[in-house]
Amino acid sequence: MLEATAAAGHIDLKYLDETGCCLWSPVSYTYSRIGQQKRLEQTGRRGQRVSILGVWDPDETFDYTLVVGGFDSARYIEMMDWFAAKAAQTFAQTGRLTFVVQDNCRIHTSHLVQQQWEQWRAQGLFVIFLPPYCSELNPIETQWHQLKTHELVGRMFEYEDELAEAIVDGIVRCQGG
Repeated sequence: MLEATAAAGHIDLKYLDETGCCLWSPVSYTYSRIGQQKRLEQTGRRGQRVSILGVWDPDETFDYTLVVGGFDSARYIEMMDWFAAKAAQTFAQTGRLTFVVQDNCRIHTSHLVQQQWEQWRAQGLFVIFLPPYCSELNPIETQWHQLKTHELVGRMFEYEDELAEAIVDGIVRCQGG
């Protein structure tokens, strides 16, 4: 129903999710010469993961933020406040409300976050939750799969900033931009 309403141009429908990438990515299936095995030299340090919080509109944009480590409710609220301001601008210019589909991750449903919902709705941003344990229903998962299995696979990074740059480049390539 929401997809049809979005396709008709009455609302903006977005998909939100987080994922993380490590400095060492797994070696993918590949061909190699007979008697040889694919080998990647690992970096000297394990480092921290780089996490991505993305809001994806399949027809328009991919907004995201990166952090070293993980996201918590405060960082999620910061991103959503920024996104709610964009939703308010869209509503003021076009009259379209913005709906964000996301999973039931603890940072999406914390008491601190719940206190923001009314403010976000007043700005024209509505949050919709997928059924528990059904992350495969979120189409942004295909973007994460594309990023990890085609853009970052088999690569090793020495530092988090190198990984972050590769993530940004990969997202741009995934979006065809």
